[in-house]
Amino acid sequence: MIFGIAPYNPILGETHHVTRGNLNVLLEQVSHHPPVTALHATDEKENLEMIWCQHPTSKFYGTSVETEVHGKRQLKLLNHRETYEMNSPKLLIKFLPLPWVDWVGENRIRCHETGLEAELYYGSNSWIRGNARTIKGKIFDSTTFELLYEIHGQWDRTVKMKDVSSGKETVIYNAKEAISGLKAPIVTDLKGVWPSESAVIWGVLSQAILGKDWNKAREAKKVVEEKQRELLREREAKGETWVPNHFSVAHSKEGGGWDCAPIQQWVPPAPISVPL
Repeated sequence: MIFGIAPYNPILGETHHVTRGNLNVLLEQVSHHPPVTALHATDEKENLEMIWCQHPTSKFYGTSVETEVHGKRQLKLLNHRETYEMNSPKLLIKFLPLPWVDWVGENRIRCHETGLEAELYYGSNSWIRGNARTIKGKIFDSTTFELLYEIHGQWDRTVKMKDVSSGKETVIYNAKEAISGLKAPIVTDLKGVWPSESAVIWGVLSQAILGKDWNKAREAKKVVEEKQRELLREREAKGETWVPNHFSVAHSKEGGGWDCAPIQQWVPPAPISVPL
């Protein structure tokens, strides 16, 4: 890498606030050591809510890096009074023989109210055989263990779901359609952008990277990180502890788990918008 080191290192209190349609999303970096990111997303029209608290840990294996994403993820369908809890598969980054990125491991999704549960398995078979980035799983009733649906496909192409009772197959995810429809975010209210917004904090660094001015990029990164060290010294001198602005955070040292509860019931519309 020309830059020499990872250019971005999320700082304490850094945020990203964005809107797409009726969905408003807010992320905040609630811990720096270890890195923990909290997410709250709400859609008042559809009456749904998402709450995530993510803490990644990585292991280096010489020719690859495997990152395990810890933390609780919840999707709440408030109209139905249903909460779906899920974990995350591991992210695998290979360097040799060729650069390669894949999800691996198990992903479980469960709704306690309905008893519905999904078990998904992400595979990392050799890309040479043409069947990498695979996903396979099932949806069943955890109270009776009745199998309802089978899932199979490749997450970077298409994923299909088969109704066990009828045998009918349905495409539930098409990566090409999903990605081709994405549009770049735009700033709709410049004055409403918070100073903690990622694009503001790393703006000079990003412009330097785009302009391939590596010396300026390194200096910009140094300025951001030195400011954080100065703020830390000031807090320590005053005996203060930093508190997140948008989440209430609890940490269990014994279990190593993090719980991030949003302070607001609904995420407000953001000054940054992703067009539909």
